[in-house]
Amino acid sequence: MTLRNALADYLRLRRRLGFEIPQDGRLLEGFVGFLEQAGAERVTTELALTWARLPVDARPHYWHQRLSVVRGFARHLATIDPASEIPSIDLLPSHRPRIAPYIHTEKEITTLMTAAGRLTPPLRAARHQTLIGLLAVTGMRPGEALALDRQDVDLRHGVVHVRAGKQKKQCEVPLHPSTVSALRDYARLRDARFPEPSTPAFFIGARGRRMPRGELNRTFTQLIGEVGLDGRGARARPRPHDLRHTLAVHTLLDWSAAGENVDRILPAVPAMVLASAIASNQRARRMVRRRAPHRALARRLASDRWRP
Repeated sequence: MTLRNALADYLRLRRRLGFEIPQDGRLLEGFVGFLEQAGAERVTTELALTWARLPVDARPHYWHQRLSVVRGFARHLATIDPASEIPSIDLLPSHRPRIAPYIHTEKEITTLMTAAGRLTPPLRAARHQTLIGLLAVTGMRPGEALALDRQDVDLRHGVVHVRAGKQKKQCEVPLHPSTVSALRDYARLRDARFPEPSTPAFFIGARGRRMPRGELNRTFTQLIGEVGLDGRGARARPRPHDLRHTLAVHTLLDWSAAGENVDRILPAVPAMVLASAIASNQRARRMVRRRAPHRALARRLASDRWRP
């Protein structure tokens, strides 16, 4: 069996076990190509290390990640060819520091949404304004929101069914009435532009297909620059995912201001709640499950600037 055939079997097995491995697949395709170019018939520790460190200007954590991907494939190969080497886990050690997310103020979120409302054409403005508002008041991950289908958004009962959660977990997220109103307004505009869409997606891009993550990232970066938030926080600029952490922080601060014992409340939070709660110093405090929308922020965003 060739290395490329073995790789195809390995990836097929991983996917059948429920793993979504697009990045691993791309990396391993490159690794097998490297082995073929070197004339190697099996994995050796020396070749694995050489390939892992090929991007000489990359950070050690990335080298560590590349070698870890190879190690999994090497373990699979060793069951077929005992002569294949498995790189030791103590090679290319690395510690990836946690970078604190940027915590927006309510005014900043409102300003971002106002800027999104000035985008053209109108459907693009509505799409991004609505999406930013949804992320801000539900704490959904960007990927979860973009994966929503029409059937997942129950505007009649005011709830969103998240099917594409992390590790394929599903949950229902209750919506504030202002959020329902904004989603309904966007859906009306979307359906007028695409009365017979080719996709079941709730958020549709300019070409009539599911809105891609790249569009969200590019437009969010543009909006961040327009409202003067470039360079804020520990990263080059805030990310869409930071809206999730922002909700977590504001929620914890609200509980604390209300005199609640946060440490006592967190273990009792039901399944459809925040997946990440951070302390007011913006460092990860502990992991909890998703909470219902932050009502104070939702009321603030219930203005005309929230509605597309």
